[in-house]
Amino acid sequence: MAEHGDLLDVVTTALDAVEDELSAAVSNADQLADHTSRHLLEAGGKRIRPLLTILSSLVGDPGVGTGQVGEVPAAVRSAAVVMELTHLATLYHDDVMDEAPVRRGAPAAHQVWGNSIAILAGDLIFARASLLMASLGPEAVAIQARTFERLVMGQLWETVGPTEQDDPLEHYLRVIGGKTGSLIAAAGQLGAHFGGCDAATVTLLEDYGEKVGTAFQLADDVIDLTSSSHASGKTPGTDLKERVPTLPVLLLRQAAAGGDDPSARAALELVDGPLDTDEQLAAAVAAVSAHPVIEQAWDITRGWAADAVRALQPLPDSPVKGALMAFADYVVDRES
Repeated sequence: MAEHGDLLDVVTTALDAVEDELSAAVSNADQLADHTSRHLLEAGGKRIRPLLTILSSLVGDPGVGTGQVGEVPAAVRSAAVVMELTHLATLYHDDVMDEAPVRRGAPAAHQVWGNSIAILAGDLIFARASLLMASLGPEAVAIQARTFERLVMGQLWETVGPTEQDDPLEHYLRVIGGKTGSLIAAAGQLGAHFGGCDAATVTLLEDYGEKVGTAFQLADDVIDLTSSSHASGKTPGTDLKERVPTLPVLLLRQAAAGGDDPSARAALELVDGPLDTDEQLAAAVAAVSAHPVIEQAWDITRGWAADAVRALQPLPDSPVKGALMAFADYVVDRES
């Protein structure tokens, strides 16, 4: 977008407005409710869901590329706020379920206020998101409800794990589709809808969001093993410690099951062994990170990003299309 100053200015202005609207949306007269609701919002975040909502809305703007990009509509900004609020609420709940100590470089909410308060704070943020979405009409509410159902089902599938009949990798991808892909798909869908795009373009951007969201989560799962806590804001190996199956470990199990990869078996012994101390966790993280399954995992992740880019092919060339393509590259090239 740096090559198209008008587009960059419009997106930046809209994101600044979304940030103000996010703060207003979680504001509460009750001091405890206000503090807990602001905890993760003020810790930062990438805001990829608001960004995708805004970019998707601009696909249908005839002024893009002419230096006459219109202002992002208020409905688009509201949808962007709802997407980020919904994401924030799930983080409160996920951190309780995963017993995660750190989120975005800050103590997880349940570490500060306890599990019950953290869960209620997430519920309160969900309520604010729903109230704002109601102002956008019944179709928007239906999209939010379907997305919320997929979010919950993704968490449920992750919690119960695959059955004996399930392929573990396919199950894992289904979990990601529910927990992450669904909300990013909704961001593309709502942005395009409230940006005035036709039905085919709305569906296209929903599909793009699903694929880029999957790539984003796959990358997160690899970064959990390969990035420092300073860069990621989380303790490396959090998924290992909580016994959450992720792509690198699933690939490691496949390699170990083959019988001719002693390094995979050795790494798996550390992963499946006790991870109660920092030293045990660090040894397991190092063993998995050093194995070729990491590069294999990146190859699969880049494949999802490439699929997202291919989903954009029917769109005419424009600065917004270029930004969406670059966004797909970003999710697999980042360090945190």
